[in-house]
Amino acid sequence: MSNIRAVSAQQPGTGTPTAHGEGDARIESGADVVCLGESMVTFLPSRPGRLADVPSFRRTIGGAESNVACALALAGHRAKWVSRVGDDGFGTHLLDAIGAYGVDVADVTRDPHRRTGIYFRTADDRDDATHEVAYYRAGSAASAMSPATVPPSSLYATRILHLSGITAALSADCLDLMRTLCTPAAGRPLLSFDVNHRPSLWTSGATGARVLLDLARGADLVFVGEDEAEAAWGVRGGVHAVREALPEPAVLVVKQGAAGATVFADGGVHHVPAPRVDVVAPVGAGDAFAAGFLSATLRGLDVPLRLRHGHLTAAAALTVPGDVAAVPAEGLADELAALDADAWERLRLSPGWTETGPQQEVRT
Repeated sequence: MSNIRAVSAQQPGTGTPTAHGEGDARIESGADVVCLGESMVTFLPSRPGRLADVPSFRRTIGGAESNVACALALAGHRAKWVSRVGDDGFGTHLLDAIGAYGVDVADVTRDPHRRTGIYFRTADDRDDATHEVAYYRAGSAASAMSPATVPPSSLYATRILHLSGITAALSADCLDLMRTLCTPAAGRPLLSFDVNHRPSLWTSGATGARVLLDLARGADLVFVGEDEAEAAWGVRGGVHAVREALPEPAVLVVKQGAAGATVFADGGVHHVPAPRVDVVAPVGAGDAFAAGFLSATLRGLDVPLRLRHGHLTAAAALTVPGDVAAVPAEGLADELAALDADAWERLRLSPGWTETGPQQEVRT
């Protein structure tokens, strides 16, 4: 698609992605990436165990799209988060905390009639049978997003617009907005879509899965897990089966957990294994991977390098307890991403590696 090529194109000698046609002025005056979606105040447990047994919680922030915006801002990009929050203390905390990462929050609306969403979770892996999440988000301020409250054209002053399937599950109005944004339109920037299938958010699992597939088909760049595609759409047979189910996106990234990730782009297929990581907590790793891939896309890097940068940013998130981690410095990330295949496969990333560098914490 033309938008993919516009973002990937480089000015000679600069390595900087450029726009084309009438988009030049619009993109120069806007953001690198706009991320639309709900963020919530998150309460993390003071110890492992059932929610019923945890004595206290630590307040932080959580939201797939704002996580991506924070990571991109930390990487030096102009990132904007667009959403709605309540006119309450939790809404103020979200604006302050996300803004502190360098994210532009000027277009977040304060809703005087609806509350900011919150949730509590256990310390266990989201895929673990003992993992619990207690959401208090029904009727939240973000669920009032719609084509009327967030005009789609207001999101177009950017090089990339990043969405996730979570927003579609929040309300009928949010779904209308997502369907509008995922329909190709004149002036729409490159549309990045992370499937983020959350069955618990949908009244009907089958309906939600179908909605997510339809939305993904309208995007330019899609992130989806191989296991996620099987759970949501019954797709079996590996990454090529996922591509058969989603032939429309110009770029399709299929995440394969510890095995790495595969990208289909420009008629080619590229697989990059994930480095070994000493995991502290898995929450936020998928958002970090998307941020790393998008950052490398904005820099005009080759497709395999985009995967490597996705893995490295995910590794930063995996080695901290919260949703957002300090991303590796560009020089360090570029150094590691440029390793030969053998050295890359022997990487081991431990907590603190983004600060201490490869000589001390990246072991072979």
